[in-house]
Formats: sequence, C-alpha cells, structure tokens
Amino acid sequence: MGKGDRKTAKGKRYNASYGNSRKHNAVVTAPVTSKSVAKAPAKKAVAKKTVAKAG
Repeated sequence: MGKGDRKTAKGKRYNASYGNSRKHNAVVTAPVTSKSVAKAPAKKAVAKKTVAKAG
C-alpha cells in the first residue's frame, strides 16, 4: 500500500493517473468577458423653482 499501488490515492498521484480513489474535478470556468466599468449615471440638474412675485 504505497507508491506502486494504483488503488490508493498516493499510488494514483505517483502514477499521475486519476480514478475512483483520486477524483479529478475538471475546472469549469465561465467564458471570460471583458468587464466594462459601469459609470454612475450623471446627476440631473435640479430645476430651480421660480417664485411668482406678487405685484
């Protein structure tokens, strides 16, 4: 039960093989997309209220 034993995880590492004792989880990555920096929307100018002058 050591390096040459293909039934153990240590043996699988030594022989560079994958199997039931040494699961090989393939790394699945999302497709790379260019991330654009989202700018904050420009603030709208607040319209000043005009006060009607009494006459």
